[in-house]
Amino acid sequence: MEETVGAWWDKIVSKLAYSGFTEARVELHEVAPIAAILYQALGGDAGLQIQSGTARQHGARLGWLQRIAGIGERQEGSWRTERELFLPSFIDYFPSKELNRELYLWLLILLAHDCEPEAPWLLRNQAATLNALQHLPAFQQRYQDLVECLLQLRQQVYQPSEKTQAIELQIAQALRHPGSVKLPLELSVGIYPVICWMTPHPPAKAAPAPRPTALDQQENQAQAQNQQEQKQDLSRKKPQAEHTDMPEPKSPFMLLFRAESLFSWAEYVKVNRDLDEDDNPDAARAAEDLDILSIANDGKSLASRLRFDLDLPAEAEDDLILTEGLRYPEWDFKKQSYREHYAHVELMLARHTEQEMLPVRLHVLSQKLRRQFQCLQPQQTLLKAQAQGDEIDIDACVRFLTEPSQQAHARTTLPQVYTAWRRQQRDLACLLLADLSMSTDAAVDNQQRIIDVIRDSLYLFSEALDASGDKFALYGFSSVRRHHVRMHLLKGFDERYSGAIRARIAEIKPGFYTRMGAAVRHASATLQLQSAERRLLLILTDGKPNDLDHYEGRYGIEDTRIAIQEAREAGLIPFCVTVDDGAQDYLPHLFGANGFTIVKHINELPTILPRLYVQLTSH
Repeated sequence: MEETVGAWWDKIVSKLAYSGFTEARVELHEVAPIAAILYQALGGDAGLQIQSGTARQHGARLGWLQRIAGIGERQEGSWRTERELFLPSFIDYFPSKELNRELYLWLLILLAHDCEPEAPWLLRNQAATLNALQHLPAFQQRYQDLVECLLQLRQQVYQPSEKTQAIELQIAQALRHPGSVKLPLELSVGIYPVICWMTPHPPAKAAPAPRPTALDQQENQAQAQNQQEQKQDLSRKKPQAEHTDMPEPKSPFMLLFRAESLFSWAEYVKVNRDLDEDDNPDAARAAEDLDILSIANDGKSLASRLRFDLDLPAEAEDDLILTEGLRYPEWDFKKQSYREHYAHVELMLARHTEQEMLPVRLHVLSQKLRRQFQCLQPQQTLLKAQAQGDEIDIDACVRFLTEPSQQAHARTTLPQVYTAWRRQQRDLACLLLADLSMSTDAAVDNQQRIIDVIRDSLYLFSEALDASGDKFALYGFSSVRRHHVRMHLLKGFDERYSGAIRARIAEIKPGFYTRMGAAVRHASATLQLQSAERRLLLILTDGKPNDLDHYEGRYGIEDTRIAIQEAREAGLIPFCVTVDDGAQDYLPHLFGANGFTIVKHINELPTILPRLYVQLTSH
């Protein structure tokens, strides 16, 4: 009974104390489809991902009803990092949905025109507002209407104390007349959040002591980026992070308990999990409740850990290395420059291969594809009105004898009165680049593995193109850091499709990681050697670019994007086929809106791939 009454009381008080308008609420996912396009159109970075921010404690004075209900202490804000754009998960500040959507639009405009990111909070937001209104003068009146409505609601919700009264007047003046307040604010006291401004970043603490080696620093950075990417996939709100020094715990646990409330002192407790690699299922939920995650260096070297799953195979069991030391540049998006001769490509060939037959389960489909693709073979075509040929073209002769223009033309050239049979050639070449990373070892619907579906796709793709007579090559790739980008030769352009090629396809197996930029550059260099009129680079993958070192997140995506641009500039036609359900988030940035396709049911990939090839080469 007490719990029921308490729940009712909490619900009633919370509803009375809440200052938002829930019936006019606009969720971030409602505006997300156009937010990225709008931000890019406003001049913002196209590679940023839009995420919901974390509610942070602002420390401003609250009304007595809010203090009783225990709400209003946290507020979501908007800010930008090198990789992401954070916006509130919802906005219900205004009584109408139109104004709440307008606020989302203004936040995107403000973040896109942030011109002084290092300036103090008040000066920075004024400068961004002035810059936005100068570039978008038509938004001037809409901005003023939004500010006046915001200030009226702010006066109703927030009653500033004597200390913050002067600050509140400065904020109001800066909102109405951007650039009129020249002095930065003193942020030592709590200020009620200004919802139409960028959130002030918390001061970062000093970085920890240098790590033992540069390799450890890269691995630590890659590990932190891996954790951040996993949180993105879960669509969770992200707290702020900071570096701090390792504390020295004197009293590991201190807890004072009282029946009506709970007080605690939190201190660092060092827990060794050297042998336990499993994730704590409660860790993600606990992290969501934190405003700031503190990360410290304990001085231990990550390079000393053994990672057996990442060891390269023994030389006797590994594929033959045909060529090593092929070096390609890599794009560093932070420095906006290339790292010359950075990625090392190893061209490899399966060691233990014999003549193989096509698997029996694929015979029927293979014969069907062969009959269809034989129609693409060059055919004999009768050409009329030729200057030379085997037979006389009667129609051309009649035109020549009756039309004066034909006779005048014949004085300078040979009369075109013959027919000739000519073979019309399909002047094109295709290189298929298959992702053989460790993620392809995953099972599909607890049945076939992804690598098995890729193998069948390569079989049928080869059967189809062999029947068409088109020139084609097959490669697979995976990587272990930049020094081992492994390119597996399955079929070269100068090789005939045979049992030996099928044996190499049968030998493919899950490899390591996906350093796609270097693989695309090597495939592009190989395809450029072909003298065909049209050259198609077909990329088959199951995930985004990644590797053990810093080749994670946006670094890998930006390097791959530049590699694709280089291929287009060289006259190639890159196209991506993926089985990753979340590829819509990053593939448009890599290949453009029409440069990729997503196969929703992976078991259909072996039949979709040949059909897709026909569509791409039909013009």
